[in-house]
Formats: sequence, structure tokens, C-alpha cells
Amino acid sequence: MIEVRGLTKKYHKEVAVDNLDLFVDKGEIAVLVGPNGAGKSTTIKAIAALLNYEGEILLDGLNNKSVEAKSILGYIPEMPALFPLLTVEEHLHYIAKAYGLKDYEEYMEKLLKLLNLDDKRDKLGGELSKGMQQKVSICCAILHKPKIILFDEPMIGLDPMAIKEVKIIMKELRDNGASLLVSTHLLDSMEGLWDRILIMKKGKGIFSKNRCELKDGEKLEEIFFEIMGE
Repeated sequence: MIEVRGLTKKYHKEVAVDNLDLFVDKGEIAVLVGPNGAGKSTTIKAIAALLNYEGEILLDGLNNKSVEAKSILGYIPEMPALFPLLTVEEHLHYIAKAYGLKDYEEYMEKLLKLLNLDDKRDKLGGELSKGMQQKVSICCAILHKPKIILFDEPMIGLDPMAIKEVKIIMKELRDNGASLLVSTHLLDSMEGLWDRILIMKKGKGIFSKNRCELKDGEKLEEIFFEIMGE
């Protein structure tokens, strides 16, 4: 699970995240939404321990800056950053060695096929489109089967088929007990998949509800505009 308590992040005098509390349970997909500048990406990066911050962040009860916590974390940034001279398959072997994985090839092949990367395995990272790079980034982030996965705008640059493939992976991860936090502007892409909605505005968390606490059948977009007063 993900537990964020009193998260505050300042850039010089500007407060990007202001005393934020956030919770994502095991086996739950939480959607983090808000207007531009709400602090969503800063929150994701803080949870991934990529930023200095004030407050406390726990991943399955572990301090998020610890080696143990990082070993159970998967992070998909908004902008994929592949090695331009490594092939798709070499990226995955590199990640496997970094995590000391054994007997990972079967799962690697499953991911490559599911995301339609099987015929791209020998392509260099620098030769891939933005969408293909995003899919490789997702494969690299989940190859070690993490318990916590952070997605920062994962659907941007993906075509409808790729979005469907990513949603299948998210559902499988959730069904296997992982905690997923997904920051997105594309609310329609998460319909039928989300378990919790978290809304931020001007660095503050202004709404957090599990699906079962809301009206039956209420859509993400409806909830968002109702809370934002638009």
C-alpha cells in the first residue's frame, strides 16, 4: 500500500504540494487527477523518492527512500527515457540484471507479446516512436513484479489499441495485489478500471473516495467536474 502523510514540497518560495495526505490500498487502482499545476507529477516523483520533501511516505510500511522500498517499486514517468543504443530486449535484460532477477524470460516474453513489442525486440531505443518508448518503459518498470506502481500520464502518446493493452496490464497487476497510483488527464481511459479517485488543486488534496463510497455508476469525469465546481 501507499501511505503519504503531510507531504509538502517547495520550489524556492513556491509551494507545489501543500501538506498532502494520500492512501492507496493493496489491490487498488487509484486515479490522481487535477488541473495543470495541481502538483500531481511532483507528488508522484516524491513517492518515487526522486525529490527532497517534507513529510512521510511509506510503501508497504517501508520508508520510500530505503533500498527495500525501492525494490518493490515500479515507476513509469510521463516522458520515457530509454537508452538510445540499446535494443528493446537489451533494455529488459539490463533491468533484470539490475534487480538480480532469475527466471524472468517467460514474463518478459509475455509482456513483449501483450504490448505488441515482440517484432520490435531488436529495434534500438532511439529508433522507437514515443508510443513504443512508453510501452518499453512500462515493461521495464514492471518486469520485477513490483508491489507498488506509479504511472505518470501513461496513456499520452498511445493509440487506442495500446491503451487497451496497458489497461489489461493494470488490471492484472491490481488483481495480483499490487497498489497502483495513476496520474492522468485522460479520465475516459480509466473508466471501468479505477477503484479510488484522488483530486488535487493548487497543491492540496481536496477529495479522496473509494468507488464504493460514491454513487453507483458515477463516472470519473462527472465526479471531477462536480468537485471542481465546473
